[in-house]
Parts: sequence; C-alpha cells; structure tokens
Amino acid sequence: MNDEQLLRYSRHLLLEEIDVAGQEKLLGSHILIIGAGGLGSAAAPYLAAAGVGKITLVDHDKVELTNLQRQIMHSEHSIGKSKVASGKEFLQDINQNLIIDTLEEKVSGTLLDSLLPEVDIVLDCTDNFATRHLINAACFKHQVPLVSGSALKFDGQLSVFDFRNTTSPCYACLFSPEEQLEEVSCASMGIFSPLVGIIGAMQAAQALQVLIGFGQPLVGRMLLWNALNTQIDEIRISRNTECLVCGSQY
Repeated sequence: MNDEQLLRYSRHLLLEEIDVAGQEKLLGSHILIIGAGGLGSAAAPYLAAAGVGKITLVDHDKVELTNLQRQIMHSEHSIGKSKVASGKEFLQDINQNLIIDTLEEKVSGTLLDSLLPEVDIVLDCTDNFATRHLINAACFKHQVPLVSGSALKFDGQLSVFDFRNTTSPCYACLFSPEEQLEEVSCASMGIFSPLVGIIGAMQAAQALQVLIGFGQPLVGRMLLWNALNTQIDEIRISRNTECLVCGSQY
C-alpha cells in the first residue's frame, strides 16, 4: 500500500482482524454484484469505501422514480439512465481508485460462466427465485463464495454459501428449484425503505469477512431480520444429500 492508502484505510488497519494483510487482500479482490437496486445500492458503496480493488456491476434495468424511495445509489438526475451507469458514477465518487466494470444486461448462465473464473466472491442482490437459483448453481459450479440477500415488505434474509467449504449448503438446499414458489415483488407488495439498506450493508460485511478470512460468516446459517418488530432470528441450514445442485458431491 502507498502512503495515501495507509491513511485512507487507517481505521481498518487498527483492527487486528484486518490489519495491513487483510486490507491488501481487499485491494487485490474482485467482487461481482448482481443487481444495482435496493440491496446493491447499499452493499456496493460500503465495498467501494472499504477498498475492494474491482467491482463488476450487473443489472439490465433503468432508474425509475419509484426506485428512489430506497435505491440510494440513484438520484433524480439518474431517472432514465441505466442503473449500472448511475451506480458507477456514485461509486467512483466514493473511491476514484476503484475499478468498476458495468454490464447492462440480464444475468444468464453464459454470462456467469464467463465472469466467475475471474471473481473472488458474488453478491446476489436480485429479487426473484429463478435468478437466485441460476446464480447459486453457477457459483457452485465454479466454487465461488456467494452472499445471498433478499428483502420484501418488512422482512429480510441473509446467508453465505461458501462452496470452498465441503460442509456448506447451497441456496437450493433451502429452496428447491422444483418448488413452485409464488413470485412477489416490491411493486405489488411494497417494501420498507431502510430494510434494503440493512440487508445490503450486511451483505457487504459478510463479503469482507469471507474475503479477508476473519470472524464467523453466515455459512450454514440464515439470518432473518424483521423490521416491523425489530427482531433478529437465525436458522441453521445443513447440506441436503438430495439437493439438485450440490447433493451430487456426497
């Protein structure tokens, strides 16, 4: 690290769990964030500020007025602009040394196969089961850790699936791809504005823990946050021997 970086990240360097070695890991890391909406808007700025070396931001949507209630990377001036372009401007203002790649397209298996070999960790900040299953399967295939978050109404969920750990379950162990789950959206159900900030910031924190290697990330556990009752619960998740994605490794 140079003198400017030593000063910029000095509060991290004071933490013995991070120190110079941990910060250098962050500076050399590459994070893929899928979704530049509510969750991505909270996770990406903290990762940029924390000193992650490179972020690839993927989203196919454009900024709409209804997004501004919770998607803090975007402003009134961003309406009509692609979310990844708006997000890049926001993140670049936080940290000019950050390398940001943007892809304004819908995530696909082909896209993930091309991106994941160069990525250290993935943040799933999307809002539907089909996409989450697609990302989960690709991360398992390429053995890339996945931080999965979701938020709707007043309820948020968060877990980490670290496929480098042979005991780690995957998203499909909890929600089978064969289940016919009803898709619901913020547009139809509503969402409490700070909820995506809380879950997204936690996703950033989990990513930093996994990248640096300290503490106890939410591997094999799912955190449940209820903003209506201000209540946090946790459930244990085990690998499913019959899982359609990771069960074959038993």
